[in-house]
Amino acid sequence: MKKILALVLTLAMVLSLAACGAGAAPAESAAEAAGSAAASAAEEAAAPAADGAKTVGIAMPTKSLERWNRDGDYLKAQFEAAGYAVELKYSDNDTDQQNNDIQAMIADKVDLLIIAAIDGDSLSQTLADAKSAGIPVIAYDRLIMNTDAVSYYVSFDNYTVGVLQGEFVKNALDLDNAAGPFNIEFTAGDPADNNAGYFFNGAYDTLKPYIDEGKLVIPSGKTTFEQVATPSWSTDTALENMQNTLASYYSDGTVLDVALCSNDSTALGVAQAITSDYAGDNTPIVTGQDGDIANLRNIVDGIQTMTVYKNVSDEAGVTLDVAKAILEGKTPDGSLQLSAEAAYDTSSYDNGTGIIPSFLLVPWTVTKDDLQKLVDTGLYQWDSENKYLESVG
Repeated sequence: MKKILALVLTLAMVLSLAACGAGAAPAESAAEAAGSAAASAAEEAAAPAADGAKTVGIAMPTKSLERWNRDGDYLKAQFEAAGYAVELKYSDNDTDQQNNDIQAMIADKVDLLIIAAIDGDSLSQTLADAKSAGIPVIAYDRLIMNTDAVSYYVSFDNYTVGVLQGEFVKNALDLDNAAGPFNIEFTAGDPADNNAGYFFNGAYDTLKPYIDEGKLVIPSGKTTFEQVATPSWSTDTALENMQNTLASYYSDGTVLDVALCSNDSTALGVAQAITSDYAGDNTPIVTGQDGDIANLRNIVDGIQTMTVYKNVSDEAGVTLDVAKAILEGKTPDGSLQLSAEAAYDTSSYDNGTGIIPSFLLVPWTVTKDDLQKLVDTGLYQWDSENKYLESVG
């Protein structure tokens, strides 16, 4: 109950700040305002900074992608509102820096580590040190590989993200009934991100029967994850790769029906390439994932078709639920009361040392027709013209 009241108070304060035009808050993210509000609320309640409060170390990959700013801010806000001290570090997509950041938190004797890894294979030695120091580790959003120091994994059902994208394409093209053929190109994510393969496989597996049948055709011939991967989920790299694909296979007016992109940062680059370099006269389907503000604007403008939304505030809340249980000496399992819907999974995620118990949240599809669903989360609002969405704050 205390957690619910704290989160309600946090949201109320954020909305109050927005209504008063408080501080031309930087465009960085609404969640940052939520983080500040939560900290203020917690101070007034004399909770987080109290002597003896346990400290949680949070390591995020980068501030260059909108979603990681939101994740970090939501985590910090919710943990502080629950009475914990928080060390939050961003590592600029530099694996050495992330190792150093985590080592610093180990040296500070944090009570628990929450890590969204830049490279799931790069943290083994550092996390061995965490284990030696008796610090439990939650892998956040991205599974950390080849270490037995990871206690739990909290993420979304990553394979389902890709399935939702594939099913959207199947339904939009009516592949079960249409004659075709239709042309499709894939853009996948960062090879260092364990999730990227799940996203790609979910989409590809869903569409593979139609590819095998010849109803879906890939003119570039790029059919494997490795051929379409995008290091660091870079918008610029996705833009360049799609420009090259369009120049090589579509410059004569060949129709591109679908650009299946694993997330919004890559979709941003792919959509830009289509806008500037595509010779066809149709508007290709462009998929995405995350619900980034720029992409939501593109959905309104018809430049991107859909995104798979993952409520990172809910992900932060479930992470808090799991962390509290660990810090209270309990063993989180399927009986744990959670603040958001999530499945307890003990079979899907093997990090090379064994199965990591996982809590997997549920993603869902968003198109232009149901953007109101995002507003209903309380994390987005319509702009003054009721045309585009913006973050609350």
